[in-house]
Formats: sequence, C-alpha cells, structure tokens
Amino acid sequence: MRFTSTLPVLAVLLPAAAAVAQTQPAPSATTLTVEKIMRDQAQWIGSSPTNVGWSEDGKRIYFNWNPEKARRDSLYSTTPAGGAIRKVSLAEQRALPTMNGDYDRKYARKVYEKDGDIFLLDLKSGKARRVTRTAERETDPGFALQDKLISYTRAGNLYTWDPATGETVQRTDFRRGSRPGNGQPTDKAEKFLRAQQLALFDVIKQRDQDQKARQRLQKAVARLNPKAIWLGQNTVENIQLSPDGRFVTYRLAQEPAGEKVALVPSFVTASGFTEDLSTRTKVGAPQTAYELGIYDIGRDTTFVLGYKELKGLDEQPAYRKEYALPATAPVTAADDKNGPKKDKPSTELRRVEPYGPYWSENGQHAFLVIRATDNKDRWIVSLDPATQKISLLDRQHDDAWINGPGIGYGPGNVGWLPDNKHLWFQSEETGYSHLYTVDVTNGQKKALTSGNFEVQKAQLSRDKKLWYLTANKTHPGEQHFYRMPVDGGPMTQITTMTGASEVTMSPDEKTLAVRYSYTNKPWELYVMPNKPGAKARQITSSLTDEFKSYPWRDAEIVTIKARDGADVYARLYRPAKAEAQGPAVIFVHGAGYLQNAHKWWSQYSREYMFHNLLVDRGYTVLDIDYRGSAGYGRDVRTGIYRYMGGKDLTDQVDGAKLLAEKYGVSPQRIGIYGGSYGGFITLMAMFTQPDVFKAGAALRSVTDWAHYNHGYTDNILNSPYNDSIAYARSSPIYYADGLKGALLMCHGMVDTNVHFQDIVRLSQRLIELKKENWELAVYPVEDHGFVEPSSWTDEYKRILKLFETNLRPGASSAAGSSGGN
Repeated sequence: MRFTSTLPVLAVLLPAAAAVAQTQPAPSATTLTVEKIMRDQAQWIGSSPTNVGWSEDGKRIYFNWNPEKARRDSLYSTTPAGGAIRKVSLAEQRALPTMNGDYDRKYARKVYEKDGDIFLLDLKSGKARRVTRTAERETDPGFALQDKLISYTRAGNLYTWDPATGETVQRTDFRRGSRPGNGQPTDKAEKFLRAQQLALFDVIKQRDQDQKARQRLQKAVARLNPKAIWLGQNTVENIQLSPDGRFVTYRLAQEPAGEKVALVPSFVTASGFTEDLSTRTKVGAPQTAYELGIYDIGRDTTFVLGYKELKGLDEQPAYRKEYALPATAPVTAADDKNGPKKDKPSTELRRVEPYGPYWSENGQHAFLVIRATDNKDRWIVSLDPATQKISLLDRQHDDAWINGPGIGYGPGNVGWLPDNKHLWFQSEETGYSHLYTVDVTNGQKKALTSGNFEVQKAQLSRDKKLWYLTANKTHPGEQHFYRMPVDGGPMTQITTMTGASEVTMSPDEKTLAVRYSYTNKPWELYVMPNKPGAKARQITSSLTDEFKSYPWRDAEIVTIKARDGADVYARLYRPAKAEAQGPAVIFVHGAGYLQNAHKWWSQYSREYMFHNLLVDRGYTVLDIDYRGSAGYGRDVRTGIYRYMGGKDLTDQVDGAKLLAEKYGVSPQRIGIYGGSYGGFITLMAMFTQPDVFKAGAALRSVTDWAHYNHGYTDNILNSPYNDSIAYARSSPIYYADGLKGALLMCHGMVDTNVHFQDIVRLSQRLIELKKENWELAVYPVEDHGFVEPSSWTDEYKRILKLFETNLRPGASSAAGSSGGN
C-alpha cells in the first residue's frame, strides 16, 4: 500500500500516530516497544567497559565504565586478581601517567605528554619527572640518540632534553614565510648607484665595511644554532632526529588555497539565530600535498626527497582505459569535426605521501612507507638520508584501492625485528591481510602468516621473541588472540570464548585483560592468564535487570550464494512460529567497510533490538555483510569499486530471493532499511529494484556521491571529473524515476558528514518527477549519528509504521507507528 498524499510530507512537523492495533503483541514485562529500546542506552541496557589499560607496574587494570548510570563514563580500576572495583578519584587521575607514550629499549622508562607538558617516568620506582612546564604545548615525546635524550616538539620545532644534565637544546628553526634578502641591491640601476656612493664617500665606505664585519660575526655565532629553514606557506610535521643525531627529517604539508567548504546551517541554537557550521570540501577538491624534507646538520643544508625512481609512479590508473576511445571509432553527428575525443597517455608522475622514516634500533637502517595519493600503490623503500637515495623493498598495487586490516590509509602496521635488518609489515598481496618481513640488505621477502583469514592486529612481545596476533582464523565472524614465533610458524590460539576478544596484555605479558562479547551479550571485562585455553574470569557485570529480562535472540549466521558464486554472510532472525508467506525486512549496515554478520555484540545495538521487536511481530529479518564489508578479504572489500549500488545491492536482492525460496517469506512483502551507506543502498534498492522491495526506510543517506567527502569517495569512485561514469551509475539521484514502493527518508539537519543538502536535492528531484509515495522526516538538532533518545524513538516509530502499513496484507494506510505505548 502506498502513501496517497499529493505532496511529500515533512514528517518532523507531524506527530507519529499509533501502531496498527491488530499487530501489537500482548503487553508483558518482556514486551519490546520502540519507546523502550530507544531510551538512553546506559539507563536501559547498562554501560560496557571501554578503554582498558594497565598500570605500568601491572598491579591495576583501568577502564572507563558507568555503573552509576551517570551522564558520562568515569574511570574505574580493579586488580587482576579480582579485587573490588573502585572509582578512581580526580586527584588520582591527575597523578596517573597517560596510556600513550614511548618506552626506551629496555622498558625501564616511559616518556609521555600530559596536559601539554612532557614527563619522564621511571618504571621501577614509579616516579615521574617533569621535563617541561610551559604555556606553550609540547607534543610527540620520544627517546633520541640511543635513549640518551628526550625529544619533543614545541611550536613546530624539535627540542631535546638531557636527563643527565637537564640541558634543553633547540634542534630545528623552522620559520613560516620566505627567506628575507641580505640588503644588497639586485637591480642593475641600484647596483650602479651603490658602487658610485662607495667610490665617492669615504664615510659611507667605512660604515659599509663595519656592517659587513658585524654580519660575519653574527654568522659565526649563528653556526652554533640550528639552521633557519624557511617554509613558505607550508606547515611542518613529524619532525624526527636520526639515531646518530646527524639528520633531522620532517614532512612538509602544503594546504590548497581558496578551496570552497560546504556550510551546514544550524537552525535550533542557544542564540536564537541560525549559525553556519563550516564542514568540508567535496570529492575532487584539491588535497594537501606532502614532501619529505631532510636537514643534514653536519653539512648545514636541506633537501627535499624525490621519488621519480619509484616503480609504477608514472602508471595511469587502469580505469582510464575506459575513457580512451580507439582512433578508428566512427564519427557521429554528435562528435565535433575532429572526431571523438581520446585520452592521451600522460607522462605526469602521480603525487605521493611519505610516512617515516622508521629507524632500526641500532640506527644503521631506515625505511619509508610511500603511498600514491590515489591510493592505488603503496611502496616500502629503504632510505639513505646522506645521499637522499631510496631503494624499493615492496610494492603493493591495487587497481581499486589499498586498504585492509593493519594497512589502512596511512603507513599501516610496520616496524623492525630485533636483528636490525628485517622490517615487518602487513599486506593484502594474497587477497587477505597477512604479516610479512623483508630483508633491507637483499630485498628478500617472507610471509609469516597465510590462509583465507585476516590478521587484524599484530604486535611484538617486549622481548621480541613472539608475535601476538588478533585474527578471524576460526570463522570470519569470530576474533581470537594468538601467539606465534617471531620468525613465523604455527599460530597458537589463546582465547577460546566464541565471539570476539579484545585483548590488552599486562606489562609483564603474563596476564590478559579481555573485553569480550557474544551475539546477544554486550561487552564485559574478563581477566585470564596468558596461556592457551586458560579460563577467563568475568570482572564486570554491566547489564540492568530489565535488559536481562528479555530473551535476546542469538541470530543465526547463514551464507547466501550470490549470483556470481560468492558466499555472502548474513545474520538471520526468524520467528519461532513463522507465518506462511509472511513479511521480511532486510537491514543494510552503514559505513560500507564494516562487519555486522558476526558473533559478537553489534555496534548497531538499537537496530539489533529493533530486529528482535520485528521478529516478535512475525517478521523475518536478514542483516547482510554485502560486498564492500570488512572481515572477508580484499575481493569483498573492493567489490564495490567504481559501482556502488552494483554487487552490494545485488547481494540484497539475492538475500531477498533466499528469504522467499528457503524461509517461506512472501516475495511481495519484503522491506529494506539502513542508515548512511545503508540508506544509500536502500535508495538504490527502491529506485532500481522496485519489484523486489515494497517499502524502504533510507536514513541519513548519500544521494549523490559527487557531494560526499574526498577521502572516502575518491578511493572507490575516483574523482568525478576523471570518472564520471562511476558517479553516474552509483548515485541514487539519477534513478529516482524508478520509485514505486513506499519510501521513508530521515535525516538530521545538522549532519556534518552526509549534509542535509543531499536529501533536499533528492526531495526536489522527487517533486519534479511527480512522485507521491515518499515521506521526509527531518531532525533539527541531530548530526549524522543521532544522540537524543527522542529522535531515535520518533525515527523508529516511523520505520515500524512504514513496514506495518506496507508489508501487512490489508493494513490501513492510516495505521500508526509506535511499537506499543
């Protein structure tokens, strides 16, 4: 059944109506309603522990928690032996070192930043020594010169401090702007006049000689200070002193000038006036350019590293071939007199972004990670700063884009092995993210792990004899903690509880603090010995009695055989007594690259509870890890390249087919909904698959990818002016004419991620297409992720009303939307 109003409804102006009475379950203590599940989550569910860490002596475990149901979490601590949990006082918090920092090679000292100052902690005595106390902020603390000095940055310059003498030395003198002249004339006429003055007047000549003498003296004194390095309009970051103190390396960042930034108006404000929020540029806008600078202190000179020798730097992306028309293509009336335009091969080198250098412990070797700004190449190279030479150690190329666990969009997870000649890194070379080493002396590479699973986290033990890994080796929907010899070999599984285990090791690495959850059990804190198969002891108990009173479903993990033969994982929720030819809803998770068909507590907790409510009402619910999702390797991750709304959408259609063929669902009674990327897929489903989905709720949806941000979109669709085909086939606004079923759209008006403008443009498109069966609900105080329980409640009442109205046979279009008040 469709909405029949002749104009779109701005639903925020209207109260949500009551639900269809005949579909409400009988009220009881365990009956779910929208009002109940969308309440403040800490009050209704409880607060899981987060940000778990250890004291430096390993005697206490710290974590954020909120058992008091306050407005925000507080810091708590307990002992690994299972002592009482206590709230940490503000005075104690002020005295604690931060969790982040840098350790020396013997793990005897730790340097860290706190409140903008630098501290040095002696781990044996537990005493902290203040290194700085200034009004300016010091950052990036570390050990330098083989642990003899402490380094840090202040106001864009590098400083070192000597714990033995207390001496502070400024190591760099970076200055914004251009180098000033020396007062000497450069114009020919000016030079003539100066020479004439010196020849005619002895007083002027003598004063000129005195000035030159003073300048020579000042220059001699200046040699004792760091060289003034003029940055122009660039900024400087990641300033490092080489282990031998001979070089300073730094990264120069050149921001694009005059780029237009989208403004988001906030209408409901404390001032009573509309206030504009400055947000971001749109995809395709010029991005920051980076270079690696090297300051050779001994030679008192600076260099900017070049990359023209990098293999593949001059290669153009494979997709450009689609735009290269053959020279023999027939000329049509639409073509200009010179025939079809044809791309000319470009000899321009692609821009890159350098990371590092990363120095071996003995200071004899260094390497860089270099990424192409189009994210289709990542190079690992050795660096000789004395000659500014680089040598290729590894190249990972992807016609789509480089990413994956331990890789990301930056340098990734990298480091040195204890022999000082092997570096380690993660790569998707085989299609799954695995751990590799390469010998910097001969370039020999070795895979330490392999198989159809992902290494999601990797770290060396403190003695550097073992690897500790988090991986989904047993099942794509499980995460366990493993250990492995430093040179590779069998992975020994340590955690065993089905679900996900997030492990933080004690400083002596003998005890594990484990944040664990299962499908229907939110995260709790456990402690266990660092031994394979050891029993984990639960420390926290966070859930409210009210939440525990409902029998939350343990969703089945099923696989869908997609039309191209791929196995697609999904969560399936089924009623205990399913109605023949009953209704179903498909949920589409957001973020694109995210996993939700797994065996641990979903970050979509509200949606999980809503799915239980739907099943109580007789719906079957399918939650699909479609193409583009995390956890399944490179091919799934990049399955949406240049076509969002392609395989990611056909996975939903194939899921709908499975529901009808295997689980008794009526193919005429299937709805779909999701937020952000899930909202985008919902729009594509309703516009391009109108005979598959009868109703859809698109929340905070991207409607036109040309209006989204650069960092995310350019990787998947390239730049819009270079790959217009990808944008045209991936943006729902081009397909709006296909709408047949009932569409609900919900969007926050102060969304700084997917701007409200996006949904307004689509609304105008629907109006011009004379579409009637759609509704827009707007939320004046909400950003991309809703915060207020009232907003969540209103939104999900409308979603429930949409499904109850359109997926129930004979349901009235005037039916209401609450989940039972």
